[in-house]
Amino acid sequence: MTFLLTFLLTFSLMTATSATATTTTTADETAGRLTVERIFADPSLTGAAPRSVKISPDGQWVTFLKGRADDQSRLDLWAYRVSDGSVHRLVDSKALSGGVEKLSDEEKARRERMRLFAKGIVSYFWGDDGHTLLFPLAGDVFVYDLSKPADKAVRRLTETDSYETDVKLSPDGKKVSFVRDQNLYVVDIASGVETPLTTDGGGPIKNGMAEFVAQEEMDRMTGYWWSPDGRKIAFTRVDESPVNIEKRYEINAEGFTVFEQRYPATGTPNAWVQLKTLDLESGRVTDMDLGDNPDIYLARVNWLPDSQTLSYQRQSRDQKTLDLLFADSSSGQARVMLKETSPTWVNLSHDLRFLEDGRFVWSSERSGYRHLYLYDRNGQLIRPLTAGDWVVNRVYGVDEKNGWVYFDANAETPLEQHAYRAPLDTNTPDKPQKITSEPGQHALSFAKNMARYIDHFSSVDTPPRVSVHKADGTRLFAVEENRLDKHHPYFPYLKNDPKITFGQLSTDDGQTLYYRLIWARDFDPDQKHPVLIYHYGGPHAQLVKNQWPQGTDYWLKMLAQKGYVIFTLDNRGSWNRGKAFEDPIYRQLGKVEVADQARGVEFLKQQPWVDAERIGVFGWSYGGYMTLMNLMQHPELYAAGISVAPVTDWTLYDTHYTERYLGTPQENPEGYRKSNVFAYAEHLADPLLMVHGMADDNVLFTNSTKLYKALQDLDKPFEMMNYPGSKHSIWGQKTRTHLFHTLTRFLGRELKPGHPREKRKSGQE
Repeated sequence: MTFLLTFLLTFSLMTATSATATTTTTADETAGRLTVERIFADPSLTGAAPRSVKISPDGQWVTFLKGRADDQSRLDLWAYRVSDGSVHRLVDSKALSGGVEKLSDEEKARRERMRLFAKGIVSYFWGDDGHTLLFPLAGDVFVYDLSKPADKAVRRLTETDSYETDVKLSPDGKKVSFVRDQNLYVVDIASGVETPLTTDGGGPIKNGMAEFVAQEEMDRMTGYWWSPDGRKIAFTRVDESPVNIEKRYEINAEGFTVFEQRYPATGTPNAWVQLKTLDLESGRVTDMDLGDNPDIYLARVNWLPDSQTLSYQRQSRDQKTLDLLFADSSSGQARVMLKETSPTWVNLSHDLRFLEDGRFVWSSERSGYRHLYLYDRNGQLIRPLTAGDWVVNRVYGVDEKNGWVYFDANAETPLEQHAYRAPLDTNTPDKPQKITSEPGQHALSFAKNMARYIDHFSSVDTPPRVSVHKADGTRLFAVEENRLDKHHPYFPYLKNDPKITFGQLSTDDGQTLYYRLIWARDFDPDQKHPVLIYHYGGPHAQLVKNQWPQGTDYWLKMLAQKGYVIFTLDNRGSWNRGKAFEDPIYRQLGKVEVADQARGVEFLKQQPWVDAERIGVFGWSYGGYMTLMNLMQHPELYAAGISVAPVTDWTLYDTHYTERYLGTPQENPEGYRKSNVFAYAEHLADPLLMVHGMADDNVLFTNSTKLYKALQDLDKPFEMMNYPGSKHSIWGQKTRTHLFHTLTRFLGRELKPGHPREKRKSGQE
């Protein structure tokens, strides 16, 4: 359920890219208090936040995408010249495309799974020559040559009625590849000659494309990979014929559409995936050996530096085994280099890095925490590179010349993410060298030569800031300071900015739970305050962090300005705390997560400033599921709840995500029964607001309609707000404004600050 994590990470970018709204300044805004209208209007409250910041291969340019002043949702390509500090726009996406952008259905689905809601130039790539840039725009492919005058720098490579997706630049910068109409193509930049590499794509056959579960759940958004020397391409051939065809309904304002979609629901067949290599000179196609069992997942594909050996990661259907295989790209013969196993499941990562001599860095959770290990080319362990009761979150790269591996981790506290480096010949794997210092969240991207990196930093007090550093952490210059001064969009609201603090609780088994409190702006310890619990609760997500507002935080701050206290707790099963913290959810969802949230409520009720009769709960996606499970399992603890786009029946969700935690419905029927909300629906006794997009192609609208019917059959009153045409993210400036006004009014009625709560429960007249 990658969408859950991605939604949380991209909501703040959504607010930064909403369409320009014309609003009238309200009394609240005049007084420096947030409003729903302001949260979704331009300019973004986050301030200047460039996206996709990259360093050119020669280190002379820093490029990035930035929203237009007249339309923050439309991104243009900009460049910072290191030599003189000048900043200028390279490509005006509106002028180049005429402002028209009609996405193909495949691209719409791909962007929805990526939670990418911008338009214009949404991605770009550097060529190794240091002056060539590649970018897709409005369904076609363009190159920009920095060595040419500005009026001659842009060149269009394709102009077709079809839509080119997953555009890539070859390693030598001489060719461009893309997927069109389910086939793989290359274009020679110099001559403009286009060559189809596959021709049988169409219907259930997809070449060079990632299948549904790979995109949605495995964080594999592509289905092809260039060899380092640019002479070969590895690609997938996906046959979706085995996948059941499901009818999906998208209900719009003026009608509905029925889609027949091949959807791999849990316990049903997956697509059949083959891995092949193509020699571009000879045209020879070779099948790679994936083993005798076709019912597996192709999780990752990486070339070795020799451009002859292809590595790929094969995950078993039950996800308890992950094999790393090396194959000869000319013969397809493969052997297993190492194997990871788990009694629950093996998490995937993008941490594999190869050294020039074939040695490689691999990450594993075998110790209970994800750490790094160095292997020789034959798959023999050389040494551990990191160790300790903390988590390596991702590998940034390896500087083989100087003997360092760079990564980020939470070695000091789970509330912060810092960058570290460890020597490849380390004798002290538990003592990596920290290279970031400011408390908060750091995310790095390195230049190809590993000599410099870009640091994306924020904290609860510091809006996102982008700067360039040497590899040892020495700061060179700022790309965007984004100072919180009088010119910053959030500055008018600082005087009413609510206080944020963090704390810890313990579970019955001795594990530590971290929580965050956003305090009511006019907090009085001698008064009783209503509390809203905002949670997520599911795997692969972490909400409690020292970072600038993410997700719904601006709206939560607005509620705090109205007198609410906001409480968020990361329960067991959530991310970045180690495998022992995740594993308790195995075989039954909605049990330990609910117990931990109840522990949080018990803590709140012990506080003299909490109104125990006015504790509400709100969540989206897995958080919406958690709202339902909390209200139904512990109606005595809560006063009201909001559930947005929830899963209610796990048999409606896909194979890779659901089976990872529950197994299949055939072999774990009781686990599914206890994990679905219907087992507890009769206990609902609190006011409930349900919200869902009526065109949701991820958590299907059916999840909510099934619950609507069940609650009606039980004569349980509830409220609903459904959005025609909206998908899982319920995107759109007007739509989101309406949505969050609706949520605000519901809470104001059920938990109104400063007023005694009526003793009203659902089912009571």
